[in-house]
Amino acid sequence: MKVIITGATGMVGEGVMLECLESPAVDEVLLVSRRPYGASYPKLKEYIVPDFMNLDAVADQLKGYDGCFFCAGVSSVGKNEAEYTRLTYDLTLNFAQTLANLNPTMVFVYVSGAMTDSSEKGRVMWARVKGRTENALTRCGFRAVYNFRPGMMRAMPGQKNLPGLYKALGWLFPIVRAVTPNQVSTLRDVGRAMIRCVTQGYPKQILEIRDINALGKA
Repeated sequence: MKVIITGATGMVGEGVMLECLESPAVDEVLLVSRRPYGASYPKLKEYIVPDFMNLDAVADQLKGYDGCFFCAGVSSVGKNEAEYTRLTYDLTLNFAQTLANLNPTMVFVYVSGAMTDSSEKGRVMWARVKGRTENALTRCGFRAVYNFRPGMMRAMPGQKNLPGLYKALGWLFPIVRAVTPNQVSTLRDVGRAMIRCVTQGYPKQILEIRDINALGKA
């Protein structure tokens, strides 16, 4: 299959990309990013799109794909709800609707996060916006949409795009997994679970940490 990945210059997107490049189920990976990833692989293609609200120039290159793993995202720290909505809801939905129009049989996988608010009415701003985004994606017209809600994740071997917090606290992963195994995932399992959502599907549209781990190890 052929997949599109966003957010490869971040930790989650890069980890998912590396798993896809290793997977025999994936023939081609297209990165759609605002800036170059900075490495090349035989199965890898890349398009630089400075503005995800303006995809007209690359629309023809986005046709013919089986899945999209939308891993791009921004922190809500320092942003009001209007700004965070524009950078999360508006950008994601514009990208997704463009893909749905071009590839109606595509499977779209969106990375939101643990504690996302499906009701869209909770007190936590980022969780409301993420929940609204999840809900809207299911109405875009894809063959299937899966919303991933991971928690703490362990990086893939060879990753270079790791945030400072992970570099400082990543050593805690084995301890946290030993104490609360259903609260953590590896990015290898996240990537495998995404691939299996495309190849075999899953009975739930929302995958919590337990679901991600089970599907990733299936």
